Amino acid sequence: MLIADLHIHSRYSRGCSRDLTPETLWCWSQLKGIDVVGTGDFTHPGWIAELRDKLEPDDSGLLRLRAGLTLPEVYPSCRSDVRYLLTAEISCIYRRHERTRKVHLVLLAPDFDTVLGINAALAKIGNLASDGRPILGLDAYRLLEMMLSISPEIQVIPAHAWTPHFSVFGAFSGFDSLEECFGDLTPYIRAIETGLSSDPAMNRRLPDLDGIQLLSCSDAHSPAKLGREATLFDIEPGYGAVISALATGAGLAGTIEFFPQEGKYYLDGHRACGICLQPEQTRSYGGRCPVCGGKLTVGVLHRVEELARRSLAEQPDRFPPFESLVPLAELIASVVGFGTASKRVQSVYHGLLEGLGNEFHILRQATEADIAHASSQEVATAIVNMRRGIVRINPGYDGEFGKIMPVAA
Repeated sequence: MLIADLHIHSRYSRGCSRDLTPETLWCWSQLKGIDVVGTGDFTHPGWIAELRDKLEPDDSGLLRLRAGLTLPEVYPSCRSDVRYLLTAEISCIYRRHERTRKVHLVLLAPDFDTVLGINAALAKIGNLASDGRPILGLDAYRLLEMMLSISPEIQVIPAHAWTPHFSVFGAFSGFDSLEECFGDLTPYIRAIETGLSSDPAMNRRLPDLDGIQLLSCSDAHSPAKLGREATLFDIEPGYGAVISALATGAGLAGTIEFFPQEGKYYLDGHRACGICLQPEQTRSYGGRCPVCGGKLTVGVLHRVEELARRSLAEQPDRFPPFESLVPLAELIASVVGFGTASKRVQSVYHGLLEGLGNEFHILRQATEADIAHASSQEVATAIVNMRRGIVRINPGYDGEFGKIMPVAA
């Protein structure tokens, strides 16, 4: 079983950590338990030059670090092989049907030669050096058409498909269906990324997505955020195998999710006024903030309900399973009462990694007794309760992350 996190960013993207390098991705992927990590940002000239210098192809169609690089130390309990897959995110902002559309798309590419072809084509449209996630005045249909003309091996995946402002189904600038966005090229869209504020159960309320595979990724802007969502593959490592699984579902074993309520656009609301609303409340207020009268940000749950044609209870059972987790540092912080970056939380976090193995193993498989021995009974109880879905929830809204608090007693 492979765990993959394919949508991330580099230090060349705005608002991202300067610590995002190929070496730190290698280190943190092992600490998290990620087998295949996206490179992110291959359109940026500085980043792709660094990737070409530090990565080399292996015999599977993926990439690995070159020998001789100075690498961070990794706990023996966490050491594993890490492979890279070339990825990037494009922000398409354009006019269609008298509306401004803002659609983010993730690109997966098989090799450096293909990436150079992509970058040469996109450089004619916009400045690729301005941001690791370039903003291009390019229709999403046209981008997909361009990628297909460069190589049929390129995969185009709508990113965080439900977020309000920059997604294919976004309440403010998206579409009501994949067909409305991609037209006659829709059959080439084989997968969508669900995003932090939705989970597969929410997406499967739309029968039109029954033939679409669901991908989960972290969209990490710092190394510690890797793996907050990920995708499970029951395949041998390889670019072709990953693409085939995303295209057909064969070999796609499931996803690891946020609790969607933790996502910062799960419910509707107006952060400036501290207003968080369920969809029916938003409708009763006519979409306006009951405090200031401003326009409310319509969240992911509301948007899903607008487009859904089946209830949660009516979903077919043929789709891959998923599990909802709280990132380990957040879980420890909720138990000990300190921030995730505090020395106390970091001491417990790294003690668990050193003693038991990577984060996914601890969150998903380690025994309660082993966790308690390596940390405390309170942390162990919180992890076991999280696995059972026994948590307290303060949902996110209008750009404000929610809080998921596992019960420690």
